[in-house]
Amino acid sequence: MKMNVGKTDSTIRIILSLLLLPLLFTNKGPSRWIGLFSIPLLGTALTRKCGAYALMGKSTCEIE
Repeated sequence: MKMNVGKTDSTIRIILSLLLLPLLFTNKGPSRWIGLFSIPLLGTALTRKCGAYALMGKSTCEIE
């Protein structure tokens, strides 16, 4: 799979994942599971490859 996550998009994903990750460990109940969303966000930010973007044919990379 080609890289399809741009630098700005990657930065936003990292920030969101760092904000959501503590919810997994600190909250009790259903809101705790919102922290699970941080794992794929961080993974796609670090690899700069997003499967959902690939399915939609979308890319936020500046240079292809």
